[in-house]
Amino acid sequence: MELSILPVDLQNELHAWQLIKLLNDYMCDPMGNNAEMEEGFAPKIIAGLKAYTGYLGFFVLLGDQFAGIANCNHNFSTFKAKPILNIHDLIIAPEFRNIGAGQFLLAGIINFAFQNGYCRINLEVREDNLNAKSLYKKMGFSDCVPLMMFWERKL
Repeated sequence: MELSILPVDLQNELHAWQLIKLLNDYMCDPMGNNAEMEEGFAPKIIAGLKAYTGYLGFFVLLGDQFAGIANCNHNFSTFKAKPILNIHDLIIAPEFRNIGAGQFLLAGIINFAFQNGYCRINLEVREDNLNAKSLYKKMGFSDCVPLMMFWERKL
């Protein structure tokens, strides 16, 4: 079977369901929350993404099976006067890991960003997620220069 990239269509019920399934896979993973998505949360996610104009998502398919997803956000670089693509979630379902699906998905995103005039792609990765860091390095990602930190303020 062949890998392919499919843009996420949030109006498509199958896409919305697969997005939630894959997000739950990630939440259950030790690199996520190590716990299932709370009941009743899925409709809030889909409604929020539909309302958010900056959302852009990509599935990676193996044949007709949804193997993974990248949930992305548009941003803008005032220093470059060009758009930035931020990969917020990059998820490969456990049963599709180690077949090149993550690398294929990232290559598709890089190609999309290049073809559409983005100046860079940002992503965040847990310091202890060695598998993801290895993939990202393999695909040309590295620490920002100068080194940047990801800070937060919970509300």
